[in-house]
Amino acid sequence: MTLFNYWHYIVLSLIFLVMIGGIVGALKQKNRKLAYSMMFSVVLISLFMAVFSVIIVDKYTKKVELHKVRNKRLLSTEEISYYGLVDNVGKFPIGKVTLEIKLVNRGHATGNVKGGNFYKPSGFLDFFSGGFGMSPHKPQTVTKKFVIARNLKPGEAKAFRVYFKYPPYFSSTAEFLKVYGH
Repeated sequence: MTLFNYWHYIVLSLIFLVMIGGIVGALKQKNRKLAYSMMFSVVLISLFMAVFSVIIVDKYTKKVELHKVRNKRLLSTEEISYYGLVDNVGKFPIGKVTLEIKLVNRGHATGNVKGGNFYKPSGFLDFFSGGFGMSPHKPQTVTKKFVIARNLKPGEAKAFRVYFKYPPYFSSTAEFLKVYGH
């Protein structure tokens, strides 16, 4: 769930007024079947508008930034840790901050792309078994999401640290970080 600010309430109030106007307009119809279908359509469209408006208002009012992000591989446990600071640079409180980490293996990152990275030949029997003694598929991209802060006030910064398993067959990895405020 997201924390609402006054922009959320303004937009939702406008959508509610449009919905009430549509329902009143539908009730003025003489044909009851037409009135019911109009009311259903107005409510459905208003619901979609409300959901998308909450997402759009969140995108433009809740702004977070990452600072001093570092990573460290822990070879003894085959994990990787990311740590740093997350900062609320917007004017509104944020209920939940999510960090998305995407690791891409060597071929996609350095331009050393081979056909085997994208195409794995298979046969009809591969649908029913693990293949003919072939090794299991090793994904070349790993994406993880973590909640790194909750209830972040405007101007507040919090330290975070996350761990996850690092694929041992990765080399020359490219990393992409995205942060979202909800």
